Amino acid sequence: VAKNAYKPFKNATVGHFAAKLAQDTFITSQRKTNFNDLKKLGLVRIKTDGPDTVLAYGAKPSVGGQSQRIVFSEHPEFDCIVHFHCPLRYGRAWQDIPVVSQREYECGSHQCGQNTSRGLKLFCGGQIACVMLDQHGPNIVFNSKIDPALVIDFIEKNFDLAAKTGGYVTL
Repeated sequence: VAKNAYKPFKNATVGHFAAKLAQDTFITSQRKTNFNDLKKLGLVRIKTDGPDTVLAYGAKPSVGGQSQRIVFSEHPEFDCIVHFHCPLRYGRAWQDIPVVSQREYECGSHQCGQNTSRGLKLFCGGQIACVMLDQHGPNIVFNSKIDPALVIDFIEKNFDLAAKTGGYVTL
């Protein structure tokens, strides 16, 4: 948020993020809000009651709710995920971070979650997993016990937060 990864468009930002609290509970960003106002808006608590349903408390969850649930389920060593619409930086990142097609899947759908989960590659000694959804943006997954500076450094080294992927954006 502080580095402008979430760019406003019509008073809302695109992307999503979440943290798993328990096997069937996580918090996630709110749908159709401006994440730059996160301190004021807060997050949404999600409880799952099976493979297809998420129950939201407090507000509508970001579109990533279903895909986040799938990634958390298939990668229990991780409990945090961030997704934003910025491209890879030219250079080393283009060689290391796997790129998978996003075009066939609705952002945040079951298929998107499965696509993300299958495409994740480990970085930083296995502390971070990442996949780039082509022409869309990265999904970066990590454990909350990690030094936040390592995650921030990984993001800044590998993604151009000043740029965007996709259609029109008002900065």
